[in-house]
Amino acid sequence: MSSPHPHTVLVTGASSGIGEATARAFLERGWTVHAAARRTEHMASLAEAGACVHFLDLTDETSIDDLGSRLANTTGGLDAIVNNAGIGVYGSVEEVPMEEARRQFEVNLFGIARLTQRVLPAMREARSGSIVNVSSIGGRVYTPMGAWYHASKHALEGWSDCLRLELAPFGIRVIIVEPGAIETEFAEIAIAPLLERSEGGPYADFARKMAAATRRAYLDKKASHPDLIAKIIVGAVESRRPKTRYVAGYLGKPVIWARRILGDRGFDFMVRKFL
Repeated sequence: MSSPHPHTVLVTGASSGIGEATARAFLERGWTVHAAARRTEHMASLAEAGACVHFLDLTDETSIDDLGSRLANTTGGLDAIVNNAGIGVYGSVEEVPMEEARRQFEVNLFGIARLTQRVLPAMREARSGSIVNVSSIGGRVYTPMGAWYHASKHALEGWSDCLRLELAPFGIRVIIVEPGAIETEFAEIAIAPLLERSEGGPYADFARKMAAATRRAYLDKKASHPDLIAKIIVGAVESRRPKTRYVAGYLGKPVIWARRILGDRGFDFMVRKFL
């Protein structure tokens, strides 16, 4: 990759987990890194390592537009954006308030879409660039008590597929990364609200089983390290011919394989047995 300026990337959700690991991986490769998240106080070490730290709230269009305006003035513009920020709203469909369901989509889809809209004109003018959307194996499979999360990731996958076709004539690549279980804050953040919403109602059995299964996958030292996903993201962006989709991390490929082979009823049966 030759350029008169260092290659520049924006990584969202960079205050922890996959986002932080990805920002560090790009820094190690000599990229200029813009790291964005709501919790800017958690990105002090990234700033010390050389990243440009920004506040970003994907539920606030003003925050998104402000960041877009700042990045528009960067030397040479962005060569890549890693849309990593996301949340997981868990609980039964009946019991999750619609306000929370809408927030799930604001962060996992609409905020990403708005931010992408802001960076696309410069990429299109340059006729180059990479957009990496960090989805999840949850974008292709499903579990009970996770309807809003899975719906948002399924939507992100479909949105990314359409975007890929639209941007191909302009030399812009759209890459989807689907992590399995990764050592992040995801499980801890998801379990408590799940039990708060659904443990005392008609879906209590599902809620307790889903919480236990989440703990087994994420908190029992089985989940993969975020560095695994960070390495894949950097490799995909720097590749001349990246894959359309990358699946990696604990349970990732086996679960995707099972979904493809078993069909709907078979996969439903497997999920119930797993719980």
